[in-house]
Amino acid sequence: MVNRSVTYVPGLYKIFDEILVNAADNKQRDPKMDALRVEIDVDGCSISVYNNGDGIPVEVHQEEGVYVPEMIFGHLLTSSNYNDNEKKTTGGRNGYGAKLTNIFSTEFVIETADGRRQKKYKQVFSENMGKKSEPQITKCKQGENWTRVTFKPDLAKFNMIHLEDDVVALMRKRVVDMAGTLGKTVKVELDGHRVPIKSFCDYVDLYMKSANCDRPDNFKKIYEQVNDRWEVCVSQSEGQFQQVSFVNRIATIRGGTHVDYVTNQIATHVMAFVNKKNKNANMKLHNVKSHLWVFVNALIDNPAFDSQTKETLTTRQGSFGSKCELSSDFLKKVEKSSVIDNVLSWADFKLSKELKKTDGSKKSRISGIPKLEDANEAGGKDSHKCTLILTEGDSAKALAMSGIAVVGRDYYGVFPLRGKLLNVREANHKQIMDNAEIQNIKQILGLQHGKQYDSTKGLRYGHLMIMTDQATRGQTTKSFYTLPEYEEWRNNLGASASSWTIKYYKGLGTSTAKEGRKYFEDITEHKKDFLWVDDQDGNHIELAFSKKRIADRKQWLTNFQPGTYIDQRDKHVKYSDFINKELILFSMADLQRSIPSMVDGLKPGQRKILFCSFKRNFVKEAKVAQFSGYVSEHSAYHHGEQSLAGTIIGMAQNFVGSNNINLMYPSGQFGTRAQGGKDAASPRYIFTKLSHITRSIFPKDDDILLNYLNEDGQSIEPTWYMPILPMVLVNGSEGIGTGWSTYIPNYNPRDILANLRRLLNGESTVPMHPWYRGFKGSIEKTVNTKVAGSTYTVTGIIEVLDNTTLRITELPIRRWTQDYKDYLESLAPDTKNKDKVPFIEDVTCQGDNEDVYIQFTLSEKNMNIAMEEGLVKKFKLTTTIGTSNMHLFDSDGKIRKYDTPEQILEEFCHLRLEFYCKRKEALLKSIKLDLKKLENKVRFIRCVVDNEIIVNNRKRADLFLELRQKNFDPFPKKKKRAEPAAVGALEEEENEESPEAAGAEPSDYEYLLSMSIGTLTLEKIQELNAEKQKLVDDVEELENMSPKSLWLKDLDAFEKELDVLDQMDLAEELQREKRINAGKKGGSKAAPKKPRKKAASKKLDSDTEDDDFEPAVAKRGAQPKKTSSKVLSK
Repeated sequence: MVNRSVTYVPGLYKIFDEILVNAADNKQRDPKMDALRVEIDVDGCSISVYNNGDGIPVEVHQEEGVYVPEMIFGHLLTSSNYNDNEKKTTGGRNGYGAKLTNIFSTEFVIETADGRRQKKYKQVFSENMGKKSEPQITKCKQGENWTRVTFKPDLAKFNMIHLEDDVVALMRKRVVDMAGTLGKTVKVELDGHRVPIKSFCDYVDLYMKSANCDRPDNFKKIYEQVNDRWEVCVSQSEGQFQQVSFVNRIATIRGGTHVDYVTNQIATHVMAFVNKKNKNANMKLHNVKSHLWVFVNALIDNPAFDSQTKETLTTRQGSFGSKCELSSDFLKKVEKSSVIDNVLSWADFKLSKELKKTDGSKKSRISGIPKLEDANEAGGKDSHKCTLILTEGDSAKALAMSGIAVVGRDYYGVFPLRGKLLNVREANHKQIMDNAEIQNIKQILGLQHGKQYDSTKGLRYGHLMIMTDQATRGQTTKSFYTLPEYEEWRNNLGASASSWTIKYYKGLGTSTAKEGRKYFEDITEHKKDFLWVDDQDGNHIELAFSKKRIADRKQWLTNFQPGTYIDQRDKHVKYSDFINKELILFSMADLQRSIPSMVDGLKPGQRKILFCSFKRNFVKEAKVAQFSGYVSEHSAYHHGEQSLAGTIIGMAQNFVGSNNINLMYPSGQFGTRAQGGKDAASPRYIFTKLSHITRSIFPKDDDILLNYLNEDGQSIEPTWYMPILPMVLVNGSEGIGTGWSTYIPNYNPRDILANLRRLLNGESTVPMHPWYRGFKGSIEKTVNTKVAGSTYTVTGIIEVLDNTTLRITELPIRRWTQDYKDYLESLAPDTKNKDKVPFIEDVTCQGDNEDVYIQFTLSEKNMNIAMEEGLVKKFKLTTTIGTSNMHLFDSDGKIRKYDTPEQILEEFCHLRLEFYCKRKEALLKSIKLDLKKLENKVRFIRCVVDNEIIVNNRKRADLFLELRQKNFDPFPKKKKRAEPAAVGALEEEENEESPEAAGAEPSDYEYLLSMSIGTLTLEKIQELNAEKQKLVDDVEELENMSPKSLWLKDLDAFEKELDVLDQMDLAEELQREKRINAGKKGGSKAAPKKPRKKAASKKLDSDTEDDDFEPAVAKRGAQPKKTSSKVLSK
């Protein structure tokens, strides 16, 4: 087959086609038909079409009074298919076709054999059916059945003198069509030669071979015989929709409803697949269709066409008489075909074309870009000398403008960015097109999409500078651009660091205009040129930012070594060094803000809040807004106080689905389960303090053992706190950071207590399951799950009150009440949409912000439907939680994955026992020092009472010498440290207090000399002896206690506090039940609710800049921490 244009007369072509289709139709009337022969005598201008199978009845028609063959071929509107009430899948129907061939022929011969009547019939028509011969009736054999039509077209009527080549080629092509559509059961011959096509699939191959002649990337077909009436094949097109289709073997060269029916199925599937694969594609059906080449061979009941030429099928889909539903296997093959590649390529081209509309150009003046301070020479002949400075926000722009006053405006322009710049590598097309910052930068620089730049001469600027935090340098000032660099300097300086004043530069806005001018006076010193060395630089950028490199990014962060930073003395920075030595610091900071510690279950923001609560002894209420300011000041918190207030609110929340144990106390509206905490009042209106139970979890005796951090010369929170039980299991956690995310459900603190006691007794732990304080539904382990770790199904409670009424008294965890009520309302009648078919009839709510009580009615029919599907499933009363993503920082600051909560518990237990050993040692040393001090005080008072030491009218220097001579122990005051004692510094600090007389200072005896005269009595001696005896008893008791006993004692104290919390919960639950029952209006009486279980699940977040408990839905991970300057003035 050859694909070429032809010139033909449609009428001539159609009179041939009518006879050919009539012959093929006989296959539908007689399935035994197995031969179709066509002969085209070009020289004799004669065409003959023969088919076997049942012939035309050779008998006289009762009504017309003529032989049936004559009636069919010589009388108009006498087709056997003319009855519309009879469903037929033949091509001829209206009774004109064959007669029109007769009319447009100089000679028309009909021959047929009727084997049933054993009669053979022949009749000749001539002069355009104007004359006819008498029928010749002869005998034939029994069972001999066939029909042959031979005609000579009246070429004069078609303005032709002979059968032209194009027309003959088209006729021969139609014979090949018949071979493809009739199938292997019919042997088709053309001019005495069999057409080598046995199926529709073979027929399509002819097109594929023709299309592939000049193409290296061959067209491949996907074929399916859907059923006995439909065969479908699809391949790629060459940029516009193509179709080859047949209806009852009629070639519908313009397609029609049957082609639309098939094509829409394919195009809809391809469109969904492509849009999923390329989020930017936004493909429509017509876009996809232009890349399809569809082949259809269909049998349709009584087909209707737009004209007698039958080029377009108009039958409605519902009248086809059959369905063509493409299989999933067929559609999956389409997904893997070149069709998808073509559509994706076209989508990329379309997107590229749209992006080019936003291209910039090299011109001297641009307008319409707010806040741009353009360089005077930008876009001119010296544009390659110009530098565009991008700053972070307007305040940083103000600083840059102060600096530009030094170097001038000719070659420097400034443009402020708003927040984090879009990562176009991962953004979709709509995000890029809608992002004003990206479009503005393209315009400012003159960038053009898709253009390969060999130099910067085609741009408006030759250089791009990103202005980050910097500071001036001088003889009395030290400046640091990274935290590791600053910390290294501080460690080398030792104790003398306290003589320096430290200032933290959060951003360029911290710098003064004077400092800005100094930056630009020495801009060569401050400027860092980035160097693209090789492809590894690009690989490192992908490592840091590509979504496809998550596994590599995890390994990258795992290999991080503390103390890594870029040497700021280098004037050139490789991209790989920037990624590995600077960006990694921000990624680690982001990760630390997002993933909690296994030890205390806290993220940095939460830990700062707890630190300041302990430091302030926060037992009296204060406004959240005020306390957030206190935390920011006393813990070197460098982010927004609004997010800090959100974290405080989250730590105080205690509704179902938030914390099992809230460490802060909520006084006011801190949010409810109605909106998942988003309904919390403003921080200005609500108060908080430490919860009464918090100090029983974080004992004060452990404070001195912790490793406190230092920032800006200020002592801040420890690396982690050491609670008496793993709070990360009590309150759970959720977060998304660079490379890792985490999700840990809440567990019952009583189950945790029981397992800790088992471990301390040398027993094995019992598996724990998620548990949320106050939740009345069920949490059951899911069986046969393929997900690593355990998966649990959380189910609410729904009750059947009668055959039309349901009541919901619990929702799954984190399915908030207001959202669920909105969902039920969507199933109820809508007064604004009368066409809506509701599933439920009415919804009534009796509950409050803590308890769920929703009652609704529905018809008996819909009740049966819901019952059959399952009430829990029908009304979306289940969620799932899993333990397959439990990532935490361990005690060494390394991120680890934990497979089970018991694994976390066991690691915690080992560390906590070590701390009880250290606590016991520290307490014994402290008590013994206090005991020694009391002994010295008793001895001193006795010496004064007995006049062995005279204190009146004497110089303190003389008393100091006498006390030292009499071997009184000195007790130096603790030196004020830059930070609280760390575990490793404990011994050093205690040595400073050890009572050694050698080298004692006068102030070391102040504990004696400062005693008032009223204490220098025998009564005081007796009182001090009693205190001394108590300390002796304490030492004896402590020495007899093991670390395990100390821990068990703390656990017992905590359990008592937990009992108090449970009693309060129970009392509140009973009060709520009374209110709810009092508010019910008629209807079935609700069954009494069970007492509330003692728990409340933690609200989980993804942590944006320490929004550890932001009372809102989970957000993306935090922004990387900006590079900070440290400026120290001596």
